[in-house]
Amino acid sequence: MKPKTKILVVDDDRRMAKTICDILRVKGFEVQEVNSGEVAIGKIKSETPDCVLMDIKMDGIDGIETLKIIKSVVPDLPVVLMSAYATEEQARAAKKLGAYSVLGKPIDIQGLLSFLSVFRKEKSILIVDDDPKFSQTLKDILESRNYKVETEANSENVINLMEQEYKLVVLLDMNLGSKDGAEVLRDIRQKYPTKPVILITGYGKEMKGAIDKGFEIGAYACLYKPFEIDTLVEYIEDIDRKKLQSLLGEKIDI
Repeated sequence: MKPKTKILVVDDDRRMAKTICDILRVKGFEVQEVNSGEVAIGKIKSETPDCVLMDIKMDGIDGIETLKIIKSVVPDLPVVLMSAYATEEQARAAKKLGAYSVLGKPIDIQGLLSFLSVFRKEKSILIVDDDPKFSQTLKDILESRNYKVETEANSENVINLMEQEYKLVVLLDMNLGSKDGAEVLRDIRQKYPTKPVILITGYGKEMKGAIDKGFEIGAYACLYKPFEIDTLVEYIEDIDRKKLQSLLGEKIDI
């Protein structure tokens, strides 16, 4: 059985904290409540949760300062802040420090639950490339980084695969024999207007026209073979983060 997602709720308003915790427990999350930034930091150092939901205005160190310390200890830990009185300056500071969002009180519980139900799900990636050696190598690398990966050489099967299961991102080769990548991207856009698609090619100069067309259609980025895997992972992580932020009500173009 998959372990429950662990949420740390940090708020010195004990009634508010209890209400949020009760709702999250009913929805199947493992929840712990603390009532100060100082205690939260200690908890995170001893047993890191999967996500932190924290108020900005608290006695002692506030949520912004606590966030700064949390990020110095566990940089990748997702933190969502909440406040009934957050200023735009505080919201900007929080996001600059790495907060996913600053939620207004009363909390949009449905949006929060959507975020929490998605952020620990396995990230599924579709590689569309008719070079089996390249596809397998890239698949192995991405799976070693805990992504779920499917490969497809036939461009005619792409839409059907996307209908079967949610894909975080599609990696699309620009030269697929009978159909170029721009045509496949257009097909994807008709069915999935906002799906992030990263173009891949080993023929930068020869494919320039098709690549330009791909960006006009709405490609997220283009990578040229051979490319640094860290660059691809940065793109994927950026897409994942923006998707999660959109569930929290952030207006973000993916």
